[in-house]
Amino acid sequence: MNIRESELPGIGYKFEIITRNKDKLVIVIHDDGRREIYHFDADDYDEVVSSVTLSDQEARQIAGIIGGMAYKPKALETVEFAFDDLIIEWFQVEPNAPAANKKIGELDIRNRFGVNVIAIKKKHSQKSYNPGPNTLIEAGDTLIMSGERQQIKEIMNHLLSNKE
Repeated sequence: MNIRESELPGIGYKFEIITRNKDKLVIVIHDDGRREIYHFDADDYDEVVSSVTLSDQEARQIAGIIGGMAYKPKALETVEFAFDDLIIEWFQVEPNAPAANKKIGELDIRNRFGVNVIAIKKKHSQKSYNPGPNTLIEAGDTLIMSGERQQIKEIMNHLLSNKE
């Protein structure tokens, strides 16, 4: 992740972030405590896709959630108990990941990792439920997978992440 910061005299501070997935965010922290977050188009870093303005309190609450504040709905406790270690996880395929531009069957995901790809959300909102072995995985796709925690972790580390 690449972070550039700059002072905005009379306004506050600006943080420009390019994530490992090549997403661009800009966060402006105003001297009065307000925060503005801008998300840019992946194909055109000058084009804002969405933005949100938060109060100081809202920003701190969201920071706690993103920073790992534990939250576990009661319904999930029951599901985890019923299915032991089976979890459902989603992960965005990073640019240059080993799985990028390969088919599910070609990667032999189920046999190699014991993980089922139960859905794919393509970069431009197209969804594929219960994708078959001929479904192409591309960088930027979000895979929804089911399996045991360790199996999910292995596929994320070995196939879906860029090892740069």
